[in-house]
Amino acid sequence: MRIGLASPHFPASIAAAVQRAAAFLAEAGERHVDIVCFPECYLPGMRGQDFDVPAPDQRAQASALDAIRAAAATHGVAAIVPMEWESSAGLQNVAFVITGDGEILGFQTKNQIPIEEEPYFQPGSTRRLFTVRGVPFGVAICHEGWRYPETVRWAAARGARIVFHPHYAGGAEPRPHPARWGAPESPFYEKAMLVRGAENAVFFASVNYALPRQDAATTLIGPAGECLAHAPYGEESLLVYDVDPELATGFLAARYQPTRYQEADAPA
Repeated sequence: MRIGLASPHFPASIAAAVQRAAAFLAEAGERHVDIVCFPECYLPGMRGQDFDVPAPDQRAQASALDAIRAAAATHGVAAIVPMEWESSAGLQNVAFVITGDGEILGFQTKNQIPIEEEPYFQPGSTRRLFTVRGVPFGVAICHEGWRYPETVRWAAARGARIVFHPHYAGGAEPRPHPARWGAPESPFYEKAMLVRGAENAVFFASVNYALPRQDAATTLIGPAGECLAHAPYGEESLLVYDVDPELATGFLAARYQPTRYQEADAPA
C-alpha cells in the first residue's frame, strides 16, 4: 500500500483548507497514492491553540467534507480527514475516512481529551477499524497516541496493520525546530512514535501540520520501531511511502492478556 502523509500549513480559512486538501489529493493521485492522512482538525484548524479559528459552523463543515469527498473521487485517492463535527454529544474532534470513490466509511472520535481541550470538545466513547484496499487500520488522534498507548494497541490487537495518528504539536511563534529527528533534548513526541510502532509491531503514521514552531515531524514508523521516513520541519509536504502490510504482524499486541491484570485480594 502506498500511503501519503500530508503536512499543510495551518489553514487561514475553511475554504483555504479545502483548496489545499484538494491539491494534496491531486498530487497524491499523480503519485499513485492509495490513501492520504491529514493532521488533526484540519477543518477548520485545531481550536484552542495559537491560531485564530472561526466559530463552529456545522453547515460549513458538512460542505467542506462534501468537497473533499468529491476531490477524493476525482483523483481516486482515499483520505483520512480530521475535522470538527457536531453530534448529539456536542462538538467533537473526529477523523472521517473516505474511500477513493468518495464514499464515507465512518469516523473515529477523539476519546481521550486533554484538559486544555475540554472547553471545546466532547469525547467519544467507541473505537473502530477501517479497511481500504484490503488493509485494516485504526486511527488514534493526537493526545490519545501520545499519552494513552492502549488506543493504538486496541487497533493493533484487532488486526490493524497501520495506525494513523493525526496530531497538532507546536505553535505559531517561530523558534528553532529540533536539531535532528528524535534528538534526546527535543520534546518527547518523536520518541513516543518509535514506541507505538515497536510495542505493537505495526506501522505508526503520525501526521502534523507544517508549523512555525514544530515539536514533531510528520513521520512513518515501521513495525520494528524504526523511523522509516519523516517530513522536513516547518515545510508543506506530502510524504509518500510504500508499506508492506504483511510486515505488520501485530505480534506483541496479539499476545496481550488482559485477564492477567485482575486486581488481587488484599492480604489477610
